[in-house]
Amino acid sequence: MATTIDREELKAKLDKGENLVIVEALPAGHYEEAHLPGALNMPHDQVDELAPTLLPDRAREIVVYCSNRACQNSPQVARRLDALGYQHVYDYEEGKQGWIDAGLPTESGAAVA
Repeated sequence: MATTIDREELKAKLDKGENLVIVEALPAGHYEEAHLPGALNMPHDQVDELAPTLLPDRAREIVVYCSNRACQNSPQVARRLDALGYQHVYDYEEGKQGWIDAGLPTESGAAVA
């Protein structure tokens, strides 16, 4: 089952260079506008299609986020990844808005295939 991770925990993992994957669960247009550094784009309605390619290692730590606490895309993606057998899935509930509000950096541009 996916657990939650807060901004401080996520930032600490990134600062330590931990081997985790960050996944934005919003449509491509939102991802292209701004996303957390190094994040992959996996819209909530494309998990079954994209997960095998984007996330081949089911034992790797995965942090999923969407826009904010009210957005249900990241919990939905986290539950689906859990059902598909991913072992370490976290939901960053504060989302992109919480990251930006804290003054942390984002990237922009299309997802790299």
